[in-house]
Amino acid sequence: MAMTYESIVEAARAKFLKADVSAVQGVRAFQINIEGKAVNGIFYIEIKDGEVHVEPYEYYDRNAILIMNGTNFLKLINGKLDPVTAFTSGKIKVEGDTNAALEIIKYIR
Repeated sequence: MAMTYESIVEAARAKFLKADVSAVQGVRAFQINIEGKAVNGIFYIEIKDGEVHVEPYEYYDRNAILIMNGTNFLKLINGKLDPVTAFTSGKIKVEGDTNAALEIIKYIR
């Protein structure tokens, strides 16, 4: 199946709906910018009141923006790409709170 923006959002939704985020205090919100030759798009992941929401919109009051291509995002959420290595090698760029970005990644490993 070809990778599409919709398939990336659905993969994120499926992965995060299984995450135990009950320990997260307050709200954590992250915008994911998918940028690449084949697929481009923006969606957000919000953790609030012990629930995760993944929606295909921009999120203005966010902790961080994570920027990567679709292939690296799918590798990341499927445990095939180490987040710290991806960050230090430039496969993932973070604008905003880097610590918060690394925090959200632990919920998908």
